[in-house]
Amino acid sequence: MDHITFLVAVVIVTALAFDFTNGFHDTANAMATSIATGALKPKVAVLISGVLNIVGAFLSTEVAKTVSGGIVDDTLVTPGMIFAGLIGAILWNLVTWLVGLPSSSSHALFGGLIGAVWVGAGADGVHFDKVVEKILIPAVASPVVAGVAALIATYLAYKLTTRARKGSVTKGFRIGQIASASLVSLAHGTNDAQKTMGIITLTLISAGALGHDAGPPVWVIASAGLAIGLGTYLGGWRIIRTMGKGLTEIESPQGFAAETASTAVILTSAHLGFALSTTQVASGSILGAGLGRRLAEVRWGVAGRMAAAWLITLPSAALVGGLAAYAVKHGGNFGTVVVALIGAAVATGIVLQSRRNPVHAGNVNDHHEVPVRTAAPAGVGTAA
Repeated sequence: MDHITFLVAVVIVTALAFDFTNGFHDTANAMATSIATGALKPKVAVLISGVLNIVGAFLSTEVAKTVSGGIVDDTLVTPGMIFAGLIGAILWNLVTWLVGLPSSSSHALFGGLIGAVWVGAGADGVHFDKVVEKILIPAVASPVVAGVAALIATYLAYKLTTRARKGSVTKGFRIGQIASASLVSLAHGTNDAQKTMGIITLTLISAGALGHDAGPPVWVIASAGLAIGLGTYLGGWRIIRTMGKGLTEIESPQGFAAETASTAVILTSAHLGFALSTTQVASGSILGAGLGRRLAEVRWGVAGRMAAAWLITLPSAALVGGLAAYAVKHGGNFGTVVVALIGAAVATGIVLQSRRNPVHAGNVNDHHEVPVRTAAPAGVGTAA
């Protein structure tokens, strides 16, 4: 325990805070389509998702090992760099949550970490070959694979049920969605919760509390799983609205197909240690499901905004992480405190801004746009 300094403790708490934002930012990946089709009530959906995220966190540690010992040189990383990277990731998550944009929490985390280590330790601190292999290639391939799989599954679902009564088909696929959405949540826990495990493990390695090739201890697995589960239970309603209603109008066969495709891709990547973006996988699946139904409307403008966010997530978080790392590196403890205070102030401002146009379980299936007002409408109290 002598290795657990105050800074290390702060980094661990900040990592769990990121994990919490990851949970509510990514609830939509598992539950948006089930909520949109009425297969699950909104609050029931986020409860199921939260519990299964915790369970999924215990199923594998391959992605955690990729983060803790793959993309950066753990011999050159310091807790201060990791703290700076986490600040960049958290702020990006909150900004995109405010506008209801399903960006990648994973790429925000990797971007913040890469930017911070690059500034703090130099280019040698980042394993760019691993970044390409484990992050960039999966980022391009995974939504395409998931989209094609969902398109084919959707086409077959409608083809095989052409002569069946629509009411029976809808009811049957809604029941199926309960299982498929649950599997996405379980898969999400095996992938996204592990990223925070990897960050905490990297922190402990950099502080000398663990060996260089160590995996995450049990307490790290449990705390990361609990943090992402609690965040998931809050429900990222703003992003759920965009995912469930923004890309296309989802019917239950499409929802089942999209969720099944997402589960297959996420679990496969977790087994292989690819730290992909579950947001991109789920979005690709929903888009594929929209294309797979005849005469379905696909809102390409929304898809384009999402794709643009995917492109700028990693470099934007890297920029913030790099700036924060510069302040920490040259300002010492004072710089760390300044970064923490600025981060807390910006995060508070974003949360207060969100209260001007609340999205919650009661209105999540309304119109898909999430406007950001500059003045609060009369009678609005708290946000959700």
